[in-house]
Amino acid sequence: MLERAEFGVSAPLWAPTGERIAEAELTRFSRAAARIAHRDFASYGDLHQWSIDDCGAFWDLVWEECGVIGDRIGVPFKPGERMMDAKFFPESRLNFTENLLRRTGLADAIVSYTELQVARRLSWDQLRDQVLRLRQWLIDHEVKAGDRVAAIAPNVPEAIVGMLATVSLGAIWSSCSPDLGKKAVIARFGQIEPVVLIGAGGYLLNGEQCDLVEKMRDIIDRLPTVRCGLLIEDNEPPAGRLQRGVKFESFNEIVENYRPAKAFYERFPFGQPLSILYSSGTTGLPKCLLHSAGGTLLQHLKEHRLHCDIRAGDRVFFATTCGWMMWNWLVSTLASGATVVLYDGSPFENDGLVMFDLIESERLTHFGVSARFIDACRMMNLAPEQTHDLSSMRVVLSTGSPLSSRCFEYVYASIKRDVHLASISGGTDIVSCFAMGVPTGPVWAGEIQGPALGMAVDVYDEGGRPLRRGAGELVCTQPFPSMPLQFWNDGAGERYRASYFERFPGVWTHGDFAEWAEHAGIAIHGRSDATLKPGGIRIGTADIYALVGSLPEIADAVCVGQEWDGDIRIVLFVVLKDGTNLDRPLERRIRDTIASGASVHHVPAVICQVRDIPRTYSGKTSELAVKDALARRPIRNIEALVNPQCLSQFEIVDPSRDEVDEFDM
Repeated sequence: MLERAEFGVSAPLWAPTGERIAEAELTRFSRAAARIAHRDFASYGDLHQWSIDDCGAFWDLVWEECGVIGDRIGVPFKPGERMMDAKFFPESRLNFTENLLRRTGLADAIVSYTELQVARRLSWDQLRDQVLRLRQWLIDHEVKAGDRVAAIAPNVPEAIVGMLATVSLGAIWSSCSPDLGKKAVIARFGQIEPVVLIGAGGYLLNGEQCDLVEKMRDIIDRLPTVRCGLLIEDNEPPAGRLQRGVKFESFNEIVENYRPAKAFYERFPFGQPLSILYSSGTTGLPKCLLHSAGGTLLQHLKEHRLHCDIRAGDRVFFATTCGWMMWNWLVSTLASGATVVLYDGSPFENDGLVMFDLIESERLTHFGVSARFIDACRMMNLAPEQTHDLSSMRVVLSTGSPLSSRCFEYVYASIKRDVHLASISGGTDIVSCFAMGVPTGPVWAGEIQGPALGMAVDVYDEGGRPLRRGAGELVCTQPFPSMPLQFWNDGAGERYRASYFERFPGVWTHGDFAEWAEHAGIAIHGRSDATLKPGGIRIGTADIYALVGSLPEIADAVCVGQEWDGDIRIVLFVVLKDGTNLDRPLERRIRDTIASGASVHHVPAVICQVRDIPRTYSGKTSELAVKDALARRPIRNIEALVNPQCLSQFEIVDPSRDEVDEFDM
């Protein structure tokens, strides 16, 4: 692995060539913006400042330069009394599906793999044909604009077909991953009352075939609004497989044999509801976030084209499930004319190399994974640059949690030297990003390259004052198109306002702990609701994870604050690699590593060994669940966790003791 010193303190890990800068979509857009602004932009920072100073002109230009199909009428931006009341393109109309199905022909629109490594392919013509057939089935079953269609589906082409057919009618799409617990599915779908349910008979994970029929039966019994459904199955027909008198038909038979609807797309208002996504639900009933068609499309086009440099003919992959916002983000790359490449299953098949097999076999141009996956590859000492042909790959995307400096360096040392590593950060709340890559600028270890265009990102201290140095709350001070329309069943919007605008009135507070980085980028230190405050000093857990993860003995870790003697002390739980135990020398090395790499304030008072770390179904560590277990409080919405059984380990800790021994493993 390359050490930081090899690059030099002042040297970036990567910088684009002049040719690459000249060919970038961002460069083309910057020239168009300069013509409108009647001035040149000397830097990305200048372009970004214009994008928030004249947000109406900026978003109007995004519509034009990204070729949105629709009726652009009237003003692009109408302010409101409150930030949450602002409207973008209030008189304009479009159809989301029409924009995603703009290409025709026999080239790949979707390529899909499972752990069996058998590719399924849909051309653009085949995709359109399947969408039109399913669209007609929905029409015949009286699905109309505003109705909800819900899916419990693996990451397969049928899910994309289902979404595009649904939203083409102005109906609302919502999906969950099939491994989500049935109570958690009901907690989500039960709130939105779907009229159609799409399900799968089963899915493959870690080499095991998982049957979903029993789960589907229980879910149907708890969703009385469901009138009919479709079952994705390769072999057995759905007749007799499900109960409650709901007629389920074969998804595959519908898209193969049903008469197709006419290729006519009604254009709806820019703010037409598109999809419902869900908060992780770790602190209560999941919030149902209703997103708009126009806001989602415009944000995604901007992010894909300008920040990720995605072009027609590119081949884009992101490791995701249908329950994570990155699935929605990935599907939208169709609007740029890119091929969507799907994978359903464990990303660690073939000794962790299955993801890199995909890059080579499908000639991927954009490869997206979680920061946790990159760190796992680093810890396994994988060197795919030596084992795979990765010459097609231009961009590596990382999100889900902060990407540590060591992981930045690992990518350039062991995956590919000439690649744009774009760490991105946003959330389900906005189905997009606040901070992103900049393809025309250098990449520095540990830094997201900059705030996304059109996003008035800042960092506030606890008093609501902008911070130029030091860490604080990540905020957005101006409206943007992909703000949620509302929370489902929120009436006057009080829960919406309380969630984002209560901390600093009139300003979106996202819940991330962040700071402006040395080179005008942004560093994310974790969720602010998990921020530690020993002695009143605010500490981000991501800084501790980055350092602990550098130790070869550590496989995983979670860090929480525990009330102790009138203050907060840091408690660190570690999962160790096989054959390793937490002894005093290892404890000392952990503390020394944290003290030297961060500060003495970051050093945990207590270190304990555990077998597993609780995670949500989107793969995120649930620090709040650990904190509750440690305090012997009821775990809030335990159904949001994929492995709640591991929480019993944390309840063993006796908070009345000055020192906590390692667990009896």
